[in-house]
Amino acid sequence: MKKEKLISFYCSHKGEVIGAAIGLVVAIMILILGFFKFLFIVICMSLGYYIGKVITGDKDYLKKLFDKIFPPGTIR
Repeated sequence: MKKEKLISFYCSHKGEVIGAAIGLVVAIMILILGFFKFLFIVICMSLGYYIGKVITGDKDYLKKLFDKIFPPGTIR
């Protein structure tokens, strides 16, 4: 009986439950690590997400990047 109520509550308030869980994890991480260490982790994760999204979207991204850094044709 209680399991069905819990599932029903989760289904009707999915966004709120997920938001509260993320907020709890962020608060615990800030208390454990400290604000600046946590901020560094968030910045690194965001940068990694952005780079991954760019590479996934453009298959020749790394080739173009290396051609900008090194003379074309040197890295292959």
